[in-house]
Amino acid sequence: MSEGVYQPARGVGAKIARRGRYALGRSHALCRPARGVLTICFDDFPKSAAANGAPALEAFGARGTYFASGGFAGGQDHTGPMFDAGDVIGLSRRGHEIGCHTFSHLDCAQASIEDVIADVERNARALQAMGLDRNLESFAFPYGEASPAAKRALVQKFTAIRGVRADLNRGSCDRGLLKSACIDGGEAQIDRATDLIAAAARNPAWVVLFAHGVEHSEGDWACTPDQLWTCLRAARAVGLDVLTFGEAAKVCLTPQAARRGLASWFTTSPAGKPPRASTSSART
Repeated sequence: MSEGVYQPARGVGAKIARRGRYALGRSHALCRPARGVLTICFDDFPKSAAANGAPALEAFGARGTYFASGGFAGGQDHTGPMFDAGDVIGLSRRGHEIGCHTFSHLDCAQASIEDVIADVERNARALQAMGLDRNLESFAFPYGEASPAAKRALVQKFTAIRGVRADLNRGSCDRGLLKSACIDGGEAQIDRATDLIAAAARNPAWVVLFAHGVEHSEGDWACTPDQLWTCLRAARAVGLDVLTFGEAAKVCLTPQAARRGLASWFTTSPAGKPPRASTSSART
């Protein structure tokens, strides 16, 4: 992995603590799609995910979900040049979903719940200022890290929330930390992804895959267009529907799991002024 890039602790003690957090603060839901579903997500997100990832999805007749961290906009980091307002507007107009990360890519397992809520609200305002005029319905925890308090607070705001634990979403699941598998980093990740797709076809489940960039050379923080196409072709071959994260949550999860999106953060009042963000609750 890239030197100098923050990563949550990965030792034995950290893994035990993480499993405890996974088990607490759950929002129980049933994932019972009539047929298998695939979702492709891009985290943070680099400009290459828009420039190279979106055309691949669109050629397939599908759309993806872009989890944007507003603090990265217009900059550059270890994943490459980052998105800007034009990417947000263009993707949204072409039917892709813009999802919410936190503004500063907080580790939400370590930050206070007050800081988490403030950073999520700041991100919503930043995306609105860029011209996004659709509700934010989906959220992904940076690094997949979440405290029970963060899960409980944010699940009241978003239709569904994603983590980074690699597995299928099927049967009983946590709407506040749904599972997903990374496709950055090489062919081993792609092999795992296609295995999950095949399993979701045999016994209907929701497969969520995520990358950061989409570069012509694979790397720790990107898949290639060909690797993305491998996943899409595998889904087509076994009859999976390819939906955005928000669309899939509505199709796959039981009605009791549904919650409203962040309309209060994105609805414009008759006077033309955005309403105040709610404060009642609250980078892969």
